[in-house]
Amino acid sequence: MQTEDDFEKALIGDLVSENYVFASVLHYFGISFYQYPTESLEVVCKKHKVHSSQLITELESWAQRKEPTTEELYLNPIEVLVAYLKKKHYYFVRQELPFLSNIISGIVPEPQFTALMADLRIMFPLFVEDFIHHIHEEENRLFKRIELLQDIEENRFSLQDAITILERDPVHMLADQHEIHDDEMEGIRKLTADYSLAPEAPLTMKVLYHELQNFEQELRIHAKIEDELLFPKAVELEREALRQIKKKTRKN
Repeated sequence: MQTEDDFEKALIGDLVSENYVFASVLHYFGISFYQYPTESLEVVCKKHKVHSSQLITELESWAQRKEPTTEELYLNPIEVLVAYLKKKHYYFVRQELPFLSNIISGIVPEPQFTALMADLRIMFPLFVEDFIHHIHEEENRLFKRIELLQDIEENRFSLQDAITILERDPVHMLADQHEIHDDEMEGIRKLTADYSLAPEAPLTMKVLYHELQNFEQELRIHAKIEDELLFPKAVELEREALRQIKKKTRKN
């Protein structure tokens, strides 16, 4: 078993080769793994004024992270589901996308990857821009819609205001718009030939392809949670609000 001292003496390139997640952890501390492949962790930590024990603790905590199951999310009320999705949005925008952008803009590719990386350096920023726009739109429209429906259910609006809100942005229309964004990484997947690399490919490319594929997988799970859990719950909430309004209208 590797001691902390062995870990500190190990080269960054070797540590990342053993576990690609370590590249993300280094990025979290402001260290780009590809700049120091042949330097020891101890030397690099000193350069960046980071304690190697902090890195080890962070790596262990990343390894123990556990996402809730679909069943657990389903059993929670809609506001818990929205809070979880917002937290994931924050993680994508603050950690995963900057990490990918850092690798794509920072690595010096081997000659056989120069053309591909040139294309990726054009394509990826456009993807990030679209993706962030999509997240903002979702939070400003769908999540806001859910909040308003809950307020209607709790009688926080006058009857007329509630009717006006219900007529605007029905959930099924937001769901249709959401489906348009379901395969945002298609262009990147095609460019990288489904993230396929030869075994002798450089470590930088292996980490990049692994992280891109991992991010796409996370987006698929995220979209599935929205499509299969969030939207049905939002539709039910909207139906309930409509039932309440009809009941009130009849009384008036």
